[in-house]
Amino acid sequence: MIRQHLLPAIAVLLVSACTEPVSTSGTLDPVAAPPPIELEVLSTQSWLVTGDDALVEVRVTDEELSFQLGDLQIELNGTDVSGQFRQVEDRTMQALLDGLPMGESELSARLTGIDEAARLTITNWPITGPIISGPHEQPFYCQTQEFRTVAGELLDEPSDRFCSVETRVDYVYWSELDQRFKPYQLQFGGLAPFDIAEIETRGRTIPYIVRVETGTVNRAVYEIAMLHDPADGEPGPWQRSAGWNGKLVYTHGGGCRGGWYQQGALTGGVMRRGLFEQGYAVVSSSLNVFGQNCNDLLASETHIMVKERFIEHYGVPVYTIATGASGGSYQSHQTADNYPGVFDGIIVGASFPDVTSATIFTVADARLLHHYFEALSPGEFSQEQQQAVSGFGSWASIPNLSRGAARLDPIFETGALPEDQGGEVSIDELRAVLYQPGQGGIRATVYDHTVNVYGEDPDTGVAFRPLDNFGVQYGLGAFNAGLVTARQFIDLNRDIGGYDRDMNHVFERHRADPFARRRAIETGRILYGGEGLAVTPVIDYRSYTDHAENGDIHMIVHQFSTRERMRIANGATGNHVMQVGGQWGFEPGQDDLAELFRLMDAWILGIQADTSSLTPRQVVSANRPFELNDACWDTTGPERVKIEEELSYAGGGRCGDLYPTYPTPRHVAGAPLANSIVSCHLRPVNRDDYRQPLTEREWAELQVIFTDGVCDWSQGDVSGAHHQGTWLSFGPSPVNRIN
Repeated sequence: MIRQHLLPAIAVLLVSACTEPVSTSGTLDPVAAPPPIELEVLSTQSWLVTGDDALVEVRVTDEELSFQLGDLQIELNGTDVSGQFRQVEDRTMQALLDGLPMGESELSARLTGIDEAARLTITNWPITGPIISGPHEQPFYCQTQEFRTVAGELLDEPSDRFCSVETRVDYVYWSELDQRFKPYQLQFGGLAPFDIAEIETRGRTIPYIVRVETGTVNRAVYEIAMLHDPADGEPGPWQRSAGWNGKLVYTHGGGCRGGWYQQGALTGGVMRRGLFEQGYAVVSSSLNVFGQNCNDLLASETHIMVKERFIEHYGVPVYTIATGASGGSYQSHQTADNYPGVFDGIIVGASFPDVTSATIFTVADARLLHHYFEALSPGEFSQEQQQAVSGFGSWASIPNLSRGAARLDPIFETGALPEDQGGEVSIDELRAVLYQPGQGGIRATVYDHTVNVYGEDPDTGVAFRPLDNFGVQYGLGAFNAGLVTARQFIDLNRDIGGYDRDMNHVFERHRADPFARRRAIETGRILYGGEGLAVTPVIDYRSYTDHAENGDIHMIVHQFSTRERMRIANGATGNHVMQVGGQWGFEPGQDDLAELFRLMDAWILGIQADTSSLTPRQVVSANRPFELNDACWDTTGPERVKIEEELSYAGGGRCGDLYPTYPTPRHVAGAPLANSIVSCHLRPVNRDDYRQPLTEREWAELQVIFTDGVCDWSQGDVSGAHHQGTWLSFGPSPVNRIN
């Protein structure tokens, strides 16, 4: 089994020789030598075990010590469980311990002739969760009966209020005739289907049969898929499928709008032919689709629990890659940073750093601008001027992103324009219980869905918001470039206003709740980039949509914001690669994504094999394959041409000409590229901010508009908050519990 030496070991109790203590009193009590044994929970952190079982390992660390397996006595809560262990390496034993009681258990191991035992506390939680995400959201609608398995059947009705169903296994095969997956059943006489295809993987040709396990964890439906012929028997931690390369890919679904109060009826997709061809196992869950669960903390908790299921059923993977686009990128980035060790590399597309800052800041500002241009000042700004104020590469992105602000708005209004709509839900049962002012109901917003993080107003039960536009000088860059007049700039900032708690437009600017602002930064809801991501290989690919005719939220600036956060946190970004304009698939001629997976494989394996004295960050950069670099594709000619050059927000080079980067409204207002500031420090208005002339009257008006000051973006967030570390818990686990 290959082990990582860069990321924290999972729940490991290391017992090693210690230096002799020095006595200053003339006497010294004897100190017992520690036992030469290590105990480790392989399937998860030792304090976050779920479902009453855990894959554990016992290692004898003294290489000079001669022993036999019978010399090792292993107990769980005082009961001898030595017989459950099997030897997997010369000095290593493993067992899948089941029947764990709720709460804490003690695993101990001692060698014959050595009195001292090595001990490890294992804490078991319900498989229904929660473990670190805080109290379950209510109401919560189960959808198992809507979930269609790979075999084409619907899952059963849930057996409890936690949306649980019995775990099932289905086999499907790729039909050479029909070119699709079909249920696998032996024919008369025990023969395989006549149209079963073959697949080449790991240098072998095998029947193209896929085993898919479906079950529920943490109120989510999960799926695990891998190549496996049922004739080979059931796979397990010590009986690996011949078709599996030992490596795991965790897929994610995108979206955000409408992603709350539900289990979800699909996963991020596990039937990935291109990944099967490379030998990967593939896993996902319904709470890792952001269109069903727009909460990265709950997504991270689900990652932890689903991966635990995988390891207990199939063994420890060589590594795990997270992949997903848009909302899938949020999850990949934030789990990799906040819960290091869950993922060993991430391959993301159409990316954002997170949902709380870059995305929400942009859609909230877009709705304010759209409202101002259409309702408050119609006809006063040309489309070109509106676009200059927004910064977007397409004017249509203003109304498009205004519609995207529905994720912040709790109120659905019959007849409202899409650009002003809110209260989005995905299932009919939720529409009947939506919030209305004065009547109560569920608030379908990102903030209320993440109330365990942000807290709530004790009087109203409304979630606090880390959302602020106080001091923001909208259109500053457009004014300084001479694209809008002083009168337009002044009127815009005087009248643009803000949002009340229900996202109604109000004259006053909106301010962030101090508690929510601090929580967003301290707990990684706003991506930090300096924890797990500092030593995680990242490949960020995308198609270019900044010029989309109908507008698009997936702007290339957001991947530069992610890189900038990593640069600020780590001083370098050698572990971050960006590519744009490729053919993102696995088929011949459309295989740029397949190439990224092959290169990520080489990158991670190089890191794991590195025994140099370099720092972990240096090791990650040093092992990046030489052929993996920033790049873009020129598709303007008869042949696609790959151009390898560093991609930059500032542009330049052939890639910058082909795929220009445009700012968001915050960037036009002077915000830094990282775009991670919730509430800016304020300073008095200064004539030096303005490159176009202002009359004395206009100057006086600006001073009145910004009586409290304008943003001094150079000072960072006014809270002074900093990321508080990894593996944080919001309960019920008390380990690393956030205050």
